[in-house]
This record gives sequence, C-alpha cells and structure tokens, in this order.
Amino acid sequence: MESVTARLVPRFGPQVAAWCAGTPDLIARLASRWGLALGGPLPDGASSVALRCRWPDGTPAVLKVSPERDLMAEQVRMLGWFAASGRVPAVLAADEEAGAMVLEEILPGTSAEYMPAASLPEQWAELLAALHGVAPPPQLTRVLRGRCEESFARVGRRLSEPAIRARMDATLWDRAIQRCERLLDTEATTVLLHGDLHLGNALDGGADRGLLAIDPKACVGDPCFDAVDYVVAGAGLEGVEARCARVAAACGLDGDRLHAWSRVIAPFSAIAHLGAGAGAGDGDGDGGEMVVDELLALSR
Repeated sequence: MESVTARLVPRFGPQVAAWCAGTPDLIARLASRWGLALGGPLPDGASSVALRCRWPDGTPAVLKVSPERDLMAEQVRMLGWFAASGRVPAVLAADEEAGAMVLEEILPGTSAEYMPAASLPEQWAELLAALHGVAPPPQLTRVLRGRCEESFARVGRRLSEPAIRARMDATLWDRAIQRCERLLDTEATTVLLHGDLHLGNALDGGADRGLLAIDPKACVGDPCFDAVDYVVAGAGLEGVEARCARVAAACGLDGDRLHAWSRVIAPFSAIAHLGAGAGAGDGDGDGGEMVVDELLALSR
C-alpha cells in the first residue's frame, strides 16, 4: 500500500495513510459480500484504487474504492443518469458508506487517445449524440458556469509554480476567464454534459457499443464543452484549428463557438504540460515545447 499512499497523499494529505492501510481489509470484505473474484490492479487516478474482478456470473468488472465517499456516491448517481444512453459502464453494485462501487469493465477498453485518428471524429459525434440525448434529471442543479468557476479557481493556483510562471502570466489567464464568461452568457442551447470528456475518459467498447464515457462530472450547458478537450488535444498533431473544423463538422456543432471554447481551455492544457515538465526548452525532443507554444498562441 506504500505506492497507493504516495499517490493519494498529494490530493488528500498525510491523513489518508490510515485509509490506505485499511484498504486490503475493505477490499476483502467487499469481495466476500458481493461474491467477486479479484484480479490485478488497474492504473488509477489521484483519488481511488481500482482492481479488475469478475462478477458472480462471470461478467468482467472493476472494483473501485476511494476515501472520497461523497465523490463516489456522486459518480454512481451520474452514471445512472447517463445509463439510458448506453454509452457509460453499468453500475453492478455500490456501497456509499464504504466509498465503493463495482462497474462492468469496458472491453477492449482502449483509450480514445490511442485509437485510429481518422475515424475518431465520427465516433465522438456518436458518443455526444447519445449522451446529449439524455434529458437532464430534475434534481440536477449544477450548471456549466459553476463547473468553469471551480476549474479556474483550482487550476489558477498553479500559476505561481516556477515552470508555469516562466511561460504564463495572469493577463493570459484573465483573458481566458473573460472569454469563458462571454460564452456562458451567450448559451443558446444547453444539454446534459458529461463535463470532463477528455480522451482518457472515452474508451473503446467494441464494434457493437462504440465509445463509452467514464468518470462524468455532469452539468447542464453548451454542447461544445464536451468536444473541446478532444479539439485542444490536437495541439502538436494536426493542430487545434484543423481538428476543430473536423470535429465541429462531424458533431454538428457551431465551429466558431467550439473554437472559442478551445481558446478558453488551451491555457488549462498548457499548464498541465508545463507542470509535467514539457515546453521548458530542454531539448528533450518529445515535441512538448511545440505543443505548449501552440497552446499559448491560441490563448493569446
């Protein structure tokens, strides 16, 4: 559990060590209760532990546990909202008190980032059509404006990090905030959004199911928002401009609004790259500097 503790401490603080120490017993209890045959660990994010397993009827599944119990309960609710779309994994079991859930495993499960680029815009269009075709539940009060305000506040704190401060300044960040506010003030169409639909959160469900989405942060807002991370990921490849045009056409989105959203999200992506050591001019040859240059140019 040392590696798990090291991974979770940056998010939850040193007090999470006690939860990590109890995780093997928690997993064993849940496996016994639900009749799970446990497999190996999966690559995890910064807030949970996930293991492959099999449901009692043999269905490949994933057991996910987290010290952030409220977040896990929220994820279960959101996956339930999108269930009618057929484009999210089914929740097989959940225990809100334990901060645990069992999901069907998406197979083959290849991240969209590693899928053939030529057919991806059309597959993304099918995914968005299915997700956005679900009516927002009456109890959902979260709107895109709140999602954006939270993101700007959280990520904006990173502007003081030396590697980021060397390439970005508050003026550029303020410009992104202003652009975002203009887009939010001019929303004409709103849908139920996934809210965090980057390439790592869209997985290949095979020929019968197409792309499936995981880890939603659902809210109501501009449909362009669920395409913008995919667009911005074109930096350093075919370029954000070219990808924006392809994605807008495939998804039936307003190309001008999608491009405007890409200028809002570009500095977020630049911060992620700079924080990971890219774009520092160190000659590492991985194209990171070219990506950051394009993102910063788009942000200006």
